Amino acid sequence: MSESATERLSRLLAMVPWLLAHQGVPLPEAAAAFGVEERQLVKDLELLFVCGLPGHMPDDLIEAHWEGGFVYVGNADAIARPLRLGVDEALALIVGLRALADVPGLGDRDALDRALAKLESAAGAAAAPAGSVRVDLDAGTDPAVVQACEDALRRRRRLHLRYLVPRRDETTERDVDPMRVLTVEGHWYLEAWCHRVEDVRTFRLDRVVDVRVLDVDGTPPPAARPRDLGSRLFEPGPDDPLVTLHLAPAARWVVDYYPVEHVSEVSDGLHVGIRTADLAWLRQLVLRLGGAATVLDPPELADDLRRTAQRALAAYDDVSSLDGPLDGVRPAG
Repeated sequence: MSESATERLSRLLAMVPWLLAHQGVPLPEAAAAFGVEERQLVKDLELLFVCGLPGHMPDDLIEAHWEGGFVYVGNADAIARPLRLGVDEALALIVGLRALADVPGLGDRDALDRALAKLESAAGAAAAPAGSVRVDLDAGTDPAVVQACEDALRRRRRLHLRYLVPRRDETTERDVDPMRVLTVEGHWYLEAWCHRVEDVRTFRLDRVVDVRVLDVDGTPPPAARPRDLGSRLFEPGPDDPLVTLHLAPAARWVVDYYPVEHVSEVSDGLHVGIRTADLAWLRQLVLRLGGAATVLDPPELADDLRRTAQRALAAYDDVSSLDGPLDGVRPAG
C-alpha cells in the first residue's frame, strides 16, 4: 500500500533519534522496529542523506551509512531528541485514556492507570482543560452484558442472547458465536455469527435483555467475516428486498442519511432504491415523511402503507369529533 508524505515524514522524524541511540543496528532489525521492509528503510536512509540544516553544505547534511548491513547515523544533533507531544495532543490522549478507563471489563487496568498518571504529571497545568471533556460510552448498557461478551470472546465460548427488537416489539432468543465487541457513535455492539439466521449479525448491547455464556465452543465458522467499519455500520444483504421510492424535493435529504442502491432525477424529485431487511423501519420512514415519499415498488408494500395511512387518518377523524379536550389538549380538526 502507498503511504502519504505525512506518514513517511513522521517515520523519518522518529527514526533519526532511534538510530542515533542504536548505532550499528543490523538493517533487518531497524526495518522491523519501524514496520517496513529493508528496501524501504534503505530508501528512507537515502532520503536522510540529503536532508539537514539550511545551506546544503556537506557539514549541514545528515550522515547515514548502511554498508555491510549495519546502520550508522551522524550529524543529526538538531533532531536527536524524540518528538514531544503538543498541548492539544496531550489533552486528546488524556481524554481518550480517561474514556478507556470507563470501559467495563477492561483488562490490564493498572497499565492504563500508570500511563494516565505519567501523562497528567508531564502535562501539569496544561492538562486541566481535559477535565471539562467527557466521552459518553453508552451509560445505558449493563456492564455485566459487556463483560459477558468479552469473557466469551477471550475463552471462545458461545453466547445465548435474549434480544429486544424494538421495531417489532419482540424479544428473540438466539445462540451466537462472538467475533468482537465495539463501540460506534456512543453505543456498544456485539458482532457475532448468529446460528438462528446462519449469518453475521450486529447486536446493540443495550437491547440485550439477558445473556448467558454457554459451555460450548464459540469459534465462528470460516464463512464469518467482520464488517469493514470504514463503511456504514449496518449494510443490507443482497437477498434483502429492494424498495423503490419517489422522493419529493422536501425529502431529498434521505439519500444523504441512508444507504441507497440507485438514485435518478425526475421532473418532480428523485427515484431511489433502498435495500433493507427491516420493512417496518421503512414503513415508519415513509409515514414520517408525510406525503413527501411514495412507494413505487413493490406494489404490496405500497398497498400496505396506503391502508396504514387510511387507518391513521380515520383515527384522527374520530378524535377530532370529540366535544371536549383529550387529556387537557383539544385536538386540531
